[in-house]
Amino acid sequence: QVQLVESGGGLVQAGGSLRLSCAASGRTFSSYAMGWFRQAPGKEREFVAASSWSGITTAYADSVKGRFTISTDNAKNTVYLQMNSLKPEDTGVYYCAARRNGLGHPSTRPYDYDYWGQGTQVTVSS
Repeated sequence: QVQLVESGGGLVQAGGSLRLSCAASGRTFSSYAMGWFRQAPGKEREFVAASSWSGITTAYADSVKGRFTISTDNAKNTVYLQMNSLKPEDTGVYYCAARRNGLGHPSTRPYDYDYWGQGTQVTVSS
């Protein structure tokens, strides 16, 4: 059974940085794509970043390009989201997701992902 466990969220001031981690278990993920999504109170879940497990193909939401970086560590079966220059509008619950189908290609659409973590809260104060 696939399990995704996020960590690394917290409270940070605007302009600061955080690194989120997503520990994946239960499968061999080499053919999967991984994504990060976030959801602010009263808003729909939105795409943040995604990557093939190899890291060769990545995608970012326009709002985070140049500030966030997604990466994978095969040895640790972990996906990271490095978030720099954080803004108050980055506040929300961040979810890690795994896409089983799609030949490893990342997707920006939540419904393309088969497995989800429980989420980790990120709060950016102004």
